[in-house]
Amino acid sequence: MRESTSWYPSLKVGGDGSGVVAQAGAVALLRTAVRVGLDRALSQVLTPWRKPLATHDPGKIVLDLAVAVAIGGDCAADVGLLRGEPGVFGSVASDPTVSRLIATLAGDASKALSAIASARVRARAAAWQAAGDRAPDHTITAENPLTIDLDATLLDAHSEKECAAPTFKKGFGFHPLLAFCDHGPCGTGEPVAELLRPGNAGANTAADHKQVLAAAITQLPWQPGYRVGRKVLVRTDSGGGTHDFVAYCTTRRVQYSLGFTLTDTIVEAVNKIPKNVWTPAYDADGEVRPGAWVAEVTGMLDLTGWPAGMRLIVRKERPHPGAQLRFTDVDGLRLTAFVTNTRTGQLPDLELRHRRRARCEDRIRAAKDTGLRNLPFKSFDANRIWVAIVALALDLTAWLQTLGLHDHPARRWEPKTLRLQLFSIPARIASHARRLHLRLSRHHRGTGLLLTTLDRLQPG
Repeated sequence: MRESTSWYPSLKVGGDGSGVVAQAGAVALLRTAVRVGLDRALSQVLTPWRKPLATHDPGKIVLDLAVAVAIGGDCAADVGLLRGEPGVFGSVASDPTVSRLIATLAGDASKALSAIASARVRARAAAWQAAGDRAPDHTITAENPLTIDLDATLLDAHSEKECAAPTFKKGFGFHPLLAFCDHGPCGTGEPVAELLRPGNAGANTAADHKQVLAAAITQLPWQPGYRVGRKVLVRTDSGGGTHDFVAYCTTRRVQYSLGFTLTDTIVEAVNKIPKNVWTPAYDADGEVRPGAWVAEVTGMLDLTGWPAGMRLIVRKERPHPGAQLRFTDVDGLRLTAFVTNTRTGQLPDLELRHRRRARCEDRIRAAKDTGLRNLPFKSFDANRIWVAIVALALDLTAWLQTLGLHDHPARRWEPKTLRLQLFSIPARIASHARRLHLRLSRHHRGTGLLLTTLDRLQPG
């Protein structure tokens, strides 16, 4: 007998296993949906789209799609991964049934999206209430507001899809505008509004920003009405620094921190600022950052036409090695600016708060890793429904982390890490005393964490 020289055990592989579940960790997503009532809410709001004598509930089909996307799927057919595990995921609709439902919802997309949004806000209210002092809106004040970040991103289309168009980066596809509720440095975030747009949509279209912000405010569980007050902070890049959007934020009486495009007039004003007026800026940890300064130039400019109370703050810093300077940069220093209506706080703190808008880039990256990267349908309205399903998947993931993983580093894990460490835990289904038992692998490093999470997600 010849001795094996391989680094790995010599295995005889067969396909006759039974009762084995590959993605058993996804049961945490199911438990989260039940905990916050998302399953019941979707079933109720999507009842108008259920055909007589239909076997499958439209709400469950949509929720199954969201779970499939959360564990790594990127098209509607990936729901088949759940269909193969009826002991965990129940009866899952066939691919033709799923496709027909998406087409039916797309036939009345605005009404369907409104229904899904209403289910999301109900589930969000339950999730935030269950989170208690870990909820994003816990003890928010004007000094510590709830933050909503708006940002756009580009999605490539590799085939002719309805409303796909050339993008400003010479690509071809779509240019959606997204809004996320920021959970702060100790958490991640959750989507609160999505607007799918053609690839040639403008980055600074005020009407789109107003529409997305209005939808995001509607998603807040406390239903604050039209005037939400200064307990909400809106952050955007320079795409949101327009007259119309600043005026809209002022009308709704929210705080704002919006990137602002530099002009020659602003640069001239910056050149007149005495050196002793510049205040050292802070790094991400709140410590003084060498080579970076901030100053306010509001009183040095004619801001006629802009809403009252708007402040213009400029930052200058030494550029990173290899960075290319722009025509607005002065004396080898990179200049950036933003506007805010926050009246209190030191300039470095306000500027650091604005730069933390970069966390929105992490949320967008997570969304692209959760089914947003490639829109699977030819129809534009069907892809709008798909974006809503992606948002549901991101909601489920965020609520799972908030309710079940709040005291573990997994609270900040991105989707790929969650799938590798948690959702992919294998298990075996066993029947005992007329009940089904899911027996997780005792050797998997995430089993203990998953069991703790499931225990926390039990109805209170």
